[in-house]
Amino acid sequence: MMTGITPINPMIPGLGLVPPPPPTEVAVVKEIIHCKSCTLFPQNPNLPPPSTRERPPGCKTVFVGGLPENATEEIIQEVFEQCGDITAIRKSKKNFCHIRFAEEFMVDKAIYLSGYRMRLGSSTDKKDSGRLHVDFAQARDDFYEWECKQRMRAREERHRRKLEEDRLRPPSPPAIMHYSEHEAALLADKLKDDSKFSEAITVLLSWIERGEVNRRSANQFYSMVQSANSHVRRLMNEKATHEQEMEEAKENFKNALTGILTQFEQIVAVFNASTRQKAWDHFSKAQRKNIDIWRKHSEELRNAQSEQLMGIRREEEMEMSDDENCDSPTKKMRVDESALAAQAYALKEENDSLRWQLDAYRNEVELLKQEKEQLFRTEETVTKDQQLQFLQQTMQGMQQQLLTIQEELNNKKSELEQAKEEQSHTQALLKVLQEQLKGTKELVETNGHSHEDTNEINVLTVALVNQDRENNIEKRSQGLKSEKEALLIGIISTFLHVHPFGANIEYLWSYMQQLDSKISANEIEMLLMRLPRMFKQEFTGVGATLEKRWKLCAFEGIKTT
Repeated sequence: MMTGITPINPMIPGLGLVPPPPPTEVAVVKEIIHCKSCTLFPQNPNLPPPSTRERPPGCKTVFVGGLPENATEEIIQEVFEQCGDITAIRKSKKNFCHIRFAEEFMVDKAIYLSGYRMRLGSSTDKKDSGRLHVDFAQARDDFYEWECKQRMRAREERHRRKLEEDRLRPPSPPAIMHYSEHEAALLADKLKDDSKFSEAITVLLSWIERGEVNRRSANQFYSMVQSANSHVRRLMNEKATHEQEMEEAKENFKNALTGILTQFEQIVAVFNASTRQKAWDHFSKAQRKNIDIWRKHSEELRNAQSEQLMGIRREEEMEMSDDENCDSPTKKMRVDESALAAQAYALKEENDSLRWQLDAYRNEVELLKQEKEQLFRTEETVTKDQQLQFLQQTMQGMQQQLLTIQEELNNKKSELEQAKEEQSHTQALLKVLQEQLKGTKELVETNGHSHEDTNEINVLTVALVNQDRENNIEKRSQGLKSEKEALLIGIISTFLHVHPFGANIEYLWSYMQQLDSKISANEIEMLLMRLPRMFKQEFTGVGATLEKRWKLCAFEGIKTT
C-alpha cells in the first residue's frame, strides 16, 4: 500500500521538459494512490487516455474538473501538493478548481492524475466521489511571466552578441596628433627606434597627406624622410640575417634528414637479413608475416625520405647554377648595401612602369582588334543588304513580268473564245444557207425558173454572209473596253430592272454619282446608247418574255428622253 505520490523527476520523458517518446505497444500501468483523507483509483486501462488541450506558453496553472461535491481546498491541496509547490488554489462551486504551481514541470506531474477516480474516505455516496479531469489552463499571470522571461533572454542574447562583436572587432587606429615642432622632434626620435617605427611612419604619412609641409617645416620633414630611408638599410640587414638563419636551418634539416635516412637504411638491411634462408626458417608464420609487413613499411618510409632529400639537393644545385653567374647577394650587401638597395628600388619602379605600359599596349591592341572586327562586320552587313535589295528588285520585276504575261494570256484566251463563237455562228449560218439553197433549187425545179434567178439567189446569200461578218466585227469593236464599263452597265441594268416603266437620265445620273462622283451625264448617255444593241437579241428574240419586252421599251423611252 502506498502512502503518497512518489516524487517524479521533471527530466523523465513525457513528464518534464523533455518531449514524450513515441507511443509504444506496452501501456503504462497506473496504481492506486492513498492519501490521508481520500483515495485515488486509476481508470480502466482498456479505455483511451484522457485528452488535453494544447499547452499554452509558460503554463503553470492547471484546470481540475470532476471533483466530489464535498471536496474542500484542504483535500485538494493534500492531493496536488505532492506534485510541487502550490502558489494559489481557486475553487468554484461547480466542482472544479484552478491550481497554480511554482514551476512549469510541476504541471506535467499534475496532468498524470487525469482520469483517476477520487473517493473521500470510505464513503460510497455520490457526493464523496468523482472522476478527475486535469488539463492545461491559460492564465494571464503565466503568460506575463513567460513574456518577461523571453524578453530577459533576448536582452541577454543581444548583450552576448555585442560582447562577441566587440571582441572580434579590429582595434581602431590610434588618434593622430596635430603637427607642431615639438611633436615633429619626438616623431624624428621615434623613426630612429625600430620598435616604434611602424607607429611613427603612419603619423608622418598622415601629416604629409594633410598638407602640413610648407617652407618653414620643409627641413624637418626632409630629415624625417631621410631617417625613413635609413630604415631601409636596417630592414635589408635584417632580411640578410633571416636569410642566413634560413640557410642554416636548411643545412640542419638536411643533415638531420640524412641521419634519419641512414637509420632507415640500417633498419631495412636488418629486415632483409632476417628474410634470408638461414634466419627465415626459424621464425613462425605469424612472425614471418609481421616481419614482412614491417619491412615493406620501412622501405616505403625510406623511399619517401630519400625522395625528399633528393629534391632538396636538386634545389641546391639549381641555386648553385644560378649563383655561378653572379656573386651571392649577401656579399654584395656587405660591400655596398645602400647602393644595392637604391638600385633594387629603382629597378622595381622601372619594372612596374614597364608592366603598366605593357598592359596599356595590350588594351590598345584589343580595342583596335575589336574596332577592326566591327568594321569588317559593318562592311559585310552593307554588302549583304545591297545584295538583298538587288534580289528584291529582281523579284519584283519578275512578278510584274508574270502579271503582264498572265494578262496577255487571258486576252488571248478571250480572243480564242470569241473566234470559236464566230466559227460556230458561221457554221450555223452556212447550214441555214445550205438548207435555203436546197429549198430554192427544189422550187426552181418545180417552177422552172431560169438560171438567172439562181444567180440572184447566190448573190443574196453571199451578201447575207458578208453582212453577218460585218456585224461580228462591229460587235467586237463595240465590246466592253474595261471592267469599269462592265460594272457600270451591270448597275444600270439592275437599276432599270427595278424601274420597269422607265426613268429620267438625270435621276439615273444622280443615283450613279452616289457610287462614283467622277462620272458624267454624257458617259451614262453613251452607255445607254449601247445597251439596246447589246441586249436587243435577248429582249426581242423568240424566247423573250413580256417582261423583257417591257424593259426594252423602257430602254427606248430613256433614249428618247
